[in-house]
Amino acid sequence: MVSDVFANLATGFSVAFSPVNLLYCLLGVTLGTAIGVLPGVGPLVTIAVLLPLTFGLPPEASLIMLAGIYYGAAYGGSTTAILVNLPGESSSVVTCIDGYQMARQGRAGAALAIAAIASFAAGCVGTVLIALFGPLLGGLALEFRSPEYFSLMLMAMVLTAALAHGSLLTSIGMAMLGVIFGLVGTDVTTGVERLTFGLSGLGDGLEFVVVAMGLFALAEIVANLDRPEGAREVFTSEVTGLMPTRRDLRTAFGPILRGTAIGSFFGILPGAGQTISSFAAYLFEKRVSRTPERFGEGAIEGVAAPEAANNAAAQTAFIPTLTLGVPGSATMALVLGALMIQGIAPGPQVIVQHPTLFWGLIASMWIGNLILVLLNLPLIGLWVRILRVPYHVLYPAILVFSSIGVYSVASSTLDVLVAAVFGVLGYLFARAGCAPAPFILGFVLGPMIEENFRRSMILSRGDPMIFLVNPISATFLLIAALAILAMIVPSFRRRKDEALQEEAA
Repeated sequence: MVSDVFANLATGFSVAFSPVNLLYCLLGVTLGTAIGVLPGVGPLVTIAVLLPLTFGLPPEASLIMLAGIYYGAAYGGSTTAILVNLPGESSSVVTCIDGYQMARQGRAGAALAIAAIASFAAGCVGTVLIALFGPLLGGLALEFRSPEYFSLMLMAMVLTAALAHGSLLTSIGMAMLGVIFGLVGTDVTTGVERLTFGLSGLGDGLEFVVVAMGLFALAEIVANLDRPEGAREVFTSEVTGLMPTRRDLRTAFGPILRGTAIGSFFGILPGAGQTISSFAAYLFEKRVSRTPERFGEGAIEGVAAPEAANNAAAQTAFIPTLTLGVPGSATMALVLGALMIQGIAPGPQVIVQHPTLFWGLIASMWIGNLILVLLNLPLIGLWVRILRVPYHVLYPAILVFSSIGVYSVASSTLDVLVAAVFGVLGYLFARAGCAPAPFILGFVLGPMIEENFRRSMILSRGDPMIFLVNPISATFLLIAALAILAMIVPSFRRRKDEALQEEAA
C-alpha cells in the first residue's frame, strides 16, 4: 500500500511540476493570500468570479488554482488579524485574540512567523492525510448525521463558555446572546422572518464577516477613541524580534500538532469547516495549558493552534468533496462545480479514473504550502512597518478598509450600519469584562444547532433519545455535561467552605 502511495505521489509531482501547473499554483496561492488579507472578500467571492476562466483550462490546472485560492486565503487572513485586530477571513477571528495582543507587546514579527510555520506544517500533514486515508476518512464523515452534528456543536459551545474568561454564567449568557443574533433572518423550515424588526435587508440573516468586523476591528477603534489622546497608541514604539525564538518554537510545537489533528478532523465533516476547527483548537490549548490565564494576553499557543487548525481543515475539506461528492461549504461546492464543468464526476472512483487529477492536486498542495512560506516570511518586516504608523493615521485607514470589506459582502449599506452597531456592542462587552469568543461561537453554531436538532426530531418522530442511543452523539453530550460539572463543582465547594468559615466565626 505504501509503495503504491509513493508511486502515485511520483505521478502527482510530475503533473504538479509542469510549468503550466506551477504557474497556476503560484497564481492561486498569491490570490488567496491577497484576498485573505482584504477584509470581507473571501475565497468564495474570488472563486465565483474566476470560475468562468477555468472553462478553457485543463482540469488539473483549474483545480490546482482554485485549491490554492482556498488554502491561501486561510493563511492570508492571519496577517491583518495579528497586526490591526482585523480578521480578513472568518477563520482568523480566533487569531485576533492573542495575535493582536502579541502585536501590542511588540512581538508582531514572531506572531506572523509562527502563523506561517503553523500553516505550512498543518498544510503538509493535511496533504499526507488526503494521500493516505482519503477514501477512509471520507467514509468516516458519512457516519455523522444530524444527531451527531447537534451534539458536536452543543459540546463546542459549552466548552467555549466553560473555558472563557469570567464567570460561567456570564459566558453562557454571551453564548446564548450569540445564538439569538445567529437566528436573525428567515426560518428555513417555516419561511417566516424572525428578529428582523421589519428590515428586509435582514431576511437572509446577519453575515458573519459583518459581525466579526464590528466586534473586533471597530470595537478596538471605539475603545481607543475613548482613551485620552496621549494614550491612544496601541502598539509599542519598537517592534522587536521579527522571527520567533527557540523558546517560541518549542512552545508552539505541541499546539501546532494538536491544532493540525483537530483541524484535520473538522475539515472532513461537511458543514464544520475552518472557523469551528479554529475555535476548537484554541479552546483545547487553553484547557490543557498549565497557565490558561495567559490566553487572551498574548499567548503564542493562541496563534499557533488555530492557524494550524484552519489550514489543516482547508486541506482535508477536499476529502469529502473529491471522494464522496459532498461539499462541506459553499466554497467547496464551487470547486465541485468546477469539476463537473470539466466533465468529471466526483466520487470514490475519481482516484482510479482520474489519477493525474487527484494526485496532481495533492502534490500541488505541498508545493503551494512551500510557496506560501517563501512568499510571506520575507514580507514580515514589511507588514510590521505598518505598526509604526501613528495611530491617528492608522485607525481611519482601518475604518475605511473595514467598511469597504463589509459593504462588499452583499453590496448593502445596512451591513455597514450593522457593523457599526456591533462595534459599539463589542466596546460595551469589553467594558463589562465579557469575552467575545462565546458570543462569536454561539453566533456561528446557533443556526447549525437549531437545524440539526429539528432534523433529529423529525427523524425520531419527536423522541429525544435519538441523541443518546448513538455512541458518538452520547459521547459528545457526556463531555459537555462533564465540562459544566467541572466548572460548577469547584465554585459550589468554595461557597460551602466560605459559609462554614462564617459559621465558625
